[in-house]
Amino acid sequence: MRDLDLTTLRLFVAACDLGNIARAGEQQHIGSSAISKRMAQLEEQVQAPLLERHRRGVAPTAAGLMLLEHARAMLASADRAARDMAAYQHGVKGQVRILASVSSIAESLPDDIAAFLQKPAHAQIRVDIEELTSSEIIRSIREGLALVGVCWNAADLEGLQTLPYRSDTLAVAVPAGHALASRKSCSFSETLDYEHVGLPASTAVYTMLARAAAIIGRPINYRAVVSSFDATIRCVRAGLGVAIMPQEIIRLAGQGQGVHMVPLADPWALRQFAICFRDGSRLSPAARTLVDYLAHCAQQP
Repeated sequence: MRDLDLTTLRLFVAACDLGNIARAGEQQHIGSSAISKRMAQLEEQVQAPLLERHRRGVAPTAAGLMLLEHARAMLASADRAARDMAAYQHGVKGQVRILASVSSIAESLPDDIAAFLQKPAHAQIRVDIEELTSSEIIRSIREGLALVGVCWNAADLEGLQTLPYRSDTLAVAVPAGHALASRKSCSFSETLDYEHVGLPASTAVYTMLARAAAIIGRPINYRAVVSSFDATIRCVRAGLGVAIMPQEIIRLAGQGQGVHMVPLADPWALRQFAICFRDGSRLSPAARTLVDYLAHCAQQP
């Protein structure tokens, strides 16, 4: 099979997203007949039907959905390459894309990267941070879609090289007047007597809590599942339930605003983050410099 043409793939993605070849042509500034011809050539090239034509437009076939996933990744990589080259021409001599979990972004990582970029020696380095779940970070690193990730070290990091990063400690966020609010500490099992507010099942915190609950042999009764720590704090403040969250986030976002923090007494409440990458010898000089700096941050008090 000949190499896939990026322009044709871009037109294919547009047709799938818009569900209509004519609208895809308007968006991409090309005639619909030219797109139809390219789609026919693409189907011949991959030897599979990619689009189902119907009265209102088009929809991807099963093979089309498979190609669509690959096409998005290829186009994203091409766009990143173009941005990197443009940045280089404008004097940015190094660019690092780092994938990070919501917990690491909500805590120390942005401050550490800001301190890194403020150093004169790093003035020509640019860092892009993208928030993903731990599982998405690991998959992207393994597939070569990014060079560096920061996530919980208890995730499945097999096959990747890692360095220790910072740690955090989980605690219970409870609304004012809650039965646990006056406690100096409590165990996770005690929180299971109350309704919880949690993050989606794809997150590391959800996985950790599900594992801990399974060991105890009791379920977690989720009254609400939200997408961010900020939303979690708001739900706790509103009295929808308690939430297991990093202490630092509760301290910054919740305390003094109707939310109390109760430290967890369980040993697993102390979490360690890891910097992960496929091969340290293949990191760009800018990426290697950033990785070494973040690893050094982990050694600081």
